[in-house]
Amino acid sequence: MIDTAPIRPEESFDEGRVAAYLLEELPDLVGRGPIEFAQFPGGAANLTYLAKSPQIELVLRRAPLGGVARGGHDMEREHRVLSRLWSVYPLAPRAYHYCADPEVLGKAFFVMERRHGYVIRSDWPSRIADDPTGRRRVAEGLIDGLAELHLVDPDEADLGDLGHPDGFVKRQIAGWSQRWEAAKTREVPDMETARALLEATLPTPQAVTILHNDYKLDNTMVDDTGELVAVFDWDMATRGDPLVDVGTLLSYWPDPESPTYPIFGERSVALAPELAKEDAAERYSRTTGFDLSSVAYYEGLALFRIAVIIEQIYARYAAGQTTDARFAKFEPIPRLLAKAAVAILGG
Repeated sequence: MIDTAPIRPEESFDEGRVAAYLLEELPDLVGRGPIEFAQFPGGAANLTYLAKSPQIELVLRRAPLGGVARGGHDMEREHRVLSRLWSVYPLAPRAYHYCADPEVLGKAFFVMERRHGYVIRSDWPSRIADDPTGRRRVAEGLIDGLAELHLVDPDEADLGDLGHPDGFVKRQIAGWSQRWEAAKTREVPDMETARALLEATLPTPQAVTILHNDYKLDNTMVDDTGELVAVFDWDMATRGDPLVDVGTLLSYWPDPESPTYPIFGERSVALAPELAKEDAAERYSRTTGFDLSSVAYYEGLALFRIAVIIEQIYARYAAGQTTDARFAKFEPIPRLLAKAAVAILGG
């Protein structure tokens, strides 16, 4: 399977300098070289590269081009989490090294383990496209992987001091509202309505767990049978209310009658035909013991947040910071997501 591509010109770097850095800092991992580079082109935000020597393949992760929102694209945080979590949560790739010097790769970056498999986005992998059992395994594995994460003891992972769980949801609303104001390319009144509804009905968390904080299908990897083999993109990981992760996952899991189904169905495979959303929620609840009676609030929060993320990506495209043509189509999506958030929140 080929999952890399030549590096996009605007996202290139001094390959000689980076190779020399890796050879000096990680000699036991990379050996004597030479080192070749390629890009994982599928992501929409952080830049991810393959560094390949005769001895090993490694992954380099850095923040996107241009300015980034405060608290976002935090490579130091992602390295910290992955350098510890792998030992108790095998789906997390191991991080090996963090480089704070922006002169090496353009911005701070970290080096992590390479996993092999399929990141599912707009199409099923050919190996399971015609295999209902494999597709069902993907859907169930996605739920089970989240439940397994939420059952990890943060102290056992040496992450008991990660983030600030008290008032987490309230800070999420404030933080994503600020990011919206910084990124928006036009006014969207439903974003203001959704924010007001979220602020008016803050829930009481049932527990404090490790949160991935952007858990969804295309942040995971499966093998050719549909078995989950990795969870990626931990730069927003923290501790907090586990239903924040559940709301995010379920917001990307719309049933066909949902107004968001065309939005997510156009850009990713549909999971609802393999496992209905209510069955997915029940499977998670059965495994963890958490009550999901208030999960609609968390879905509304997720839609609000996704609208901001999409706007941030579109704003980078509109500003000419990336030439990735996929992002030209993002312009109407925040409005549609904001409207759906208002509806699910009862506005």
